[in-house]
Amino acid sequence: MAASGPSDDGDGEGGLFADINITPLTDIFLVLLIIFMVTTTAIAEQAADKGGFKVSLPKAGKGDATAAHDLAVAILADGRVVVGGKVVEEAELRGLLEKAHDQNADTLVLVQADAGVIHGRVVAVMDLARRAGLSRLAIATHTDGKP
Repeated sequence: MAASGPSDDGDGEGGLFADINITPLTDIFLVLLIIFMVTTTAIAEQAADKGGFKVSLPKAGKGDATAAHDLAVAILADGRVVVGGKVVEEAELRGLLEKAHDQNADTLVLVQADAGVIHGRVVAVMDLARRAGLSRLAIATHTDGKP
């Protein structure tokens, strides 16, 4: 009779047990999934009476949109930019924004875009203001008195 290794189970075939049992790992993942689902549902139901998750929203009030330290930038439907009643090119706009920052770093840039203006054009103007160091940006809207 030949000597076998320590895994000899008496049937004459010796060898190593090389299979990995992933059932316990799968069980753990499924339990964690259920815990996360129940926890998320409980949080959502707890906040349901308040209309969802609690979010601290910024407050806004009515104010004078044309204060002395504000800079109104209008974007026409064809993409042209108007500041102070005159059409300006990008380089001139950059200079005006930098000058406004030098005069008052807290200057509010109020972007008044036509409803037909491409969104990218508005973002480009706001990015110019941000690069000039002006971080207070606002988009003007028209309200018709309806809530």
